[in-house]
Amino acid sequence: MTKVGAVRIHETGGPEALRFEQVELKAPGPGEARVRHDAVGVNFIDTYHRSGLYPLPLPAVLGTEAAGVVEAVGKGVSEVAVGQRVAYAGTITGAYAEARNLAAARLVPLPDDVAGELAAAMMLKGMTAEYLLRRTYPVRAGETIVFHAAAGGVGLIACQWARALGARVIGVVGSAAKAELARAHGCDEVLVAPGTGLAARVRELTGGRGVPVVYDSVGRDTFEASLDCLAPRGLMVSFGNASGPVPPVSPLALGSRGSLYLTRPTLAAYTADRAELLASAAALFEVVRAGAVRIEPTGRYPLAEAAQAHRDLEGRRTTGSLVLLP
Repeated sequence: MTKVGAVRIHETGGPEALRFEQVELKAPGPGEARVRHDAVGVNFIDTYHRSGLYPLPLPAVLGTEAAGVVEAVGKGVSEVAVGQRVAYAGTITGAYAEARNLAAARLVPLPDDVAGELAAAMMLKGMTAEYLLRRTYPVRAGETIVFHAAAGGVGLIACQWARALGARVIGVVGSAAKAELARAHGCDEVLVAPGTGLAARVRELTGGRGVPVVYDSVGRDTFEASLDCLAPRGLMVSFGNASGPVPPVSPLALGSRGSLYLTRPTLAAYTADRAELLASAAALFEVVRAGAVRIEPTGRYPLAEAAQAHRDLEGRRTTGSLVLLP
């Protein structure tokens, strides 16, 4: 048994609920590995866990993404070895810590040319972009897509990747400063805080047709307008709730807009199988190596200052990827 620094919540609430404290860490159990973290990724889902939108048993260490080095392994572990550099994303919570134990089958070996800080900044967001663009709706060259929060962590990666696939990308952002960033990362057109005028602008840009797919991580504030951007039989991909959860939707709302499809995908479902997990990570490493997708952490915070990272993220004061450094 050893003690490590970790950020926990004992009750749900605002960023002030995050506490940096010492917690006990047991030896890895069967099938587990202990990872000493070099960097920890910060994602919007962490704020959902903290606020109680996605409930956790309490007390809980937050975080689902990190990179580091394997310190020890339990019985039966064959996926990784002590001393190996690894990363993970989309696991059960526990990443906001100097070290943790987790299932070895969820660990991805890191190539030598992928730094730990970069891996912590890109695994969850990058693999999310991979499944959204390649599997939820396989984007094809010549298509036009709409991507919300185009200057956010997932958006900056996904818009570059979509451009590399040959798509025309309409990005939606909240400010003029974010618009410039989105244009520099793959967006052909950028709409700044269009509100209820979103659909009209998208139809202007598509000759009245609408688009085959909208990727929306904002949630409540943009859901209806996003539906109105879609062409008949288009797909609404609702993959986040930054503005709050989407209210209940009647199937009639989909039928009246042209037999639309609606999905609420998660990274966990798209990487539940280890072969799919490794294939998703490999695809991400490939586009980064090729230069088609450029990723760099844009916000660095000491682990003990996780609360400030949450304040900045929820206050829409950040762009790109945030990391905590133990």
